Amino acid sequence: MSHVEHLQELHGLPAFDFPGPGARRELPEAGAVAWRLAADPYRDSSHEEFGDLWDRFLDSVDPAGVRAIVVGQWGEPYDNDSSGIVRRLVDARDRLTALRAVFIGDLEQEEAEISWIEQSDVTPVLEAYPLLEEFGVRGGTGLRFPAVRHQHLRTLCFEAGGLPGEVVRGVVASELPALKYLEMWLGVEEYGGDATLADLAPLLAAGRFPALRHLGLRNSEIQDEIAAAVAGAPVVAQLTSLDLSLGVLTDEGAAALLGGQPLTHLAWLDLRHNFVTEPVAQRIREALEPSGVEVDLSERGEMWEDDGVVHRFTAVAE
Repeated sequence: MSHVEHLQELHGLPAFDFPGPGARRELPEAGAVAWRLAADPYRDSSHEEFGDLWDRFLDSVDPAGVRAIVVGQWGEPYDNDSSGIVRRLVDARDRLTALRAVFIGDLEQEEAEISWIEQSDVTPVLEAYPLLEEFGVRGGTGLRFPAVRHQHLRTLCFEAGGLPGEVVRGVVASELPALKYLEMWLGVEEYGGDATLADLAPLLAAGRFPALRHLGLRNSEIQDEIAAAVAGAPVVAQLTSLDLSLGVLTDEGAAALLGGQPLTHLAWLDLRHNFVTEPVAQRIREALEPSGVEVDLSERGEMWEDDGVVHRFTAVAE
C-alpha cells in the first residue's frame, strides 16, 4: 500500500486542480478551494512551464481571496529544486494576502519517488506570510529548515523517506507558540534520514511548543528507540493524539510504551504499519481501549530474512 498520495484537502478546503491553458472549465471562488498547481512536462500537452502556470493562476483568480495553495510537480523533480517555488510564493506575498496554508511537493509515487523530490530552504515562505497557519513539505532531499519564529503557525508537516537531522534540529529550535500539530516522517539513513534521539530530546522534554496537542514521529527505522523515549517523555502529557506509525515498530517498542507513562488520556494512538505480534497488540488494546483511546494497529510491515538476519522496512523510503 502506498502511503504517498495526492492531498485531497488542505486547511479544510477541497483540493482543486488549476486547469491547463485553454481549458474551458469554470473556476470556483478563490477562497473556496485549495488550489493545486502542477506543471507536468510529460502529461501536459501544452508543455506549460511552472512559471507561466503561476502567472496565469494569479491573473485568473482573485489572489487576495486565495486561502490555500498546494504545489504539485514543477518540472522534473530530480533535476529541479523548490527554490523557484519558494521565490514565487515570497514575491507574491503582497497579492496573496489571505493565504493561510501552503503545501510544497504534492507528488505521488507514479510521478516521483519521494526521495527524488528536490527541496530547498523553505523557511522564507513562513517569513513572508506571518499569518500562515498550515505548512507542509514532501521530500527531504536538499531540504533546509533553519530555526524560525512564527506566531500563528498551527500545523507543520514534513513527509520524507529521509528527513535530515539538520531539519529536525531547526524545527525543534524554532519558536512556534501556536503550534498544535507537528508531524515528521523521519525515514531511513540511506535516504538522508540521520536524525537522532538527541535531536528530538528538546521536543520530548516538553515546554518547547506549549500549544502542541498532536505529535507524529513517523516512518522511522529507529521506531523502537523513539517509542522507548516517548514512553517517558514529559511532552506526552499535553497531547491528545500520538502517531508512531509507518515505521519499524516491534514488540520491543510496543512493550516500552506499555511500561511507560499512562497513555489513557489520549484520544488516538496510531501504530499503523508495524511488526508487533498479535499477543502484544492485544495487550495494547486491552490497556487503552477501555479508557476510550482509539488504537490503530493495522497493516503489517514488509520484511524478509537473509541468512538468519531479519530485515524490516519503513512504509516510505525511496
